[in-house]
Amino acid sequence: MGLTAIAIIYSSWGRQSGAHLNPAVTLTFLRLGKVSLADALFYVLAQFAGGAAGTLLLAAVLGEWFTLPPISAVATLPGRPGEVVAFGAEVAIAFVLMSTVLATNASARLMRWTGLCAGALVAIYIAFEAPLSGMSLNPARSVASAVPSGLWHGIWIYLTAPPIGMLLAAELHARLGRRTPCAKLHHDTDHRCIFHCDFAGMPAREITPLPTGWHLRAGAS
Repeated sequence: MGLTAIAIIYSSWGRQSGAHLNPAVTLTFLRLGKVSLADALFYVLAQFAGGAAGTLLLAAVLGEWFTLPPISAVATLPGRPGEVVAFGAEVAIAFVLMSTVLATNASARLMRWTGLCAGALVAIYIAFEAPLSGMSLNPARSVASAVPSGLWHGIWIYLTAPPIGMLLAAELHARLGRRTPCAKLHHDTDHRCIFHCDFAGMPAREITPLPTGWHLRAGAS
């Protein structure tokens, strides 16, 4: 999942759309004034629709192999410590992830690493946090798994905790007076930006290519 997130963020499609993938991410950038309300609405609809389409396609192809235990459509469910712990864990991991994204994306020196940091955190969370909450981070991801599996237990956690955690990170970011150049997780000058973007106002510098060959040219941040 971490590698998939990284690949999407740095892909041509990800660089075009901003690679949000997550309603909580979109709502965070809406709060920070980087996304218009109309765009945020359609992003959220697309995120839920895309997630559900993916799980329903797998359910159609694999049937009960995918929807029944032990896979259960990879549903996110509270762990043995219970719903309160799961809720707190989801808030915490969402807060850390969004704080990292906002901090790296605001720095000309670090912004090219935003996607790699996000993907690495996802991989770490799956390894260490998943026993507590199933590691959702994403309301659309949890709903997508619940649709074919029918496992809706604790869904309120996954609809509320990730947005709360990420919005708390946004509040801290704003109160510290830190800049938010754009809502894209990976910005370059080759893809049109539909957001309220201040990327071009950041200090001009050339950012060297990533080891993979992905690159970012900035006359900005």
